[in-house]
Amino acid sequence: MLTIIGFLVLGIIAGALARLLVPGRDPMGIVGTMLLGIVGSFVGGFLASLLLNRGDGEAFLNPAGLIGSVIGAVLALLLYRAIAGRSSATSRH
Repeated sequence: MLTIIGFLVLGIIAGALARLLVPGRDPMGIVGTMLLGIVGSFVGGFLASLLLNRGDGEAFLNPAGLIGSVIGAVLALLLYRAIAGRSSATSRH
């Protein structure tokens, strides 16, 4: 139970830091920010597994620490904006 609460708190912190680092408006509340941080944690863990060349059978779906979570959340936010911007641009025409 404590690890779930810790993971949620890490998600809020990482998501909030990512939203501060990437300028622009993001209409998401605290739950969206938390989900952004949680997704960022897994993206950061995946990238760390790739960059550190872990071929010892570890799963690629590992959560990262705070720095990896923020980096992953920034990447996830940029990807979200690119997809959302493209879909809104096509719906206007």
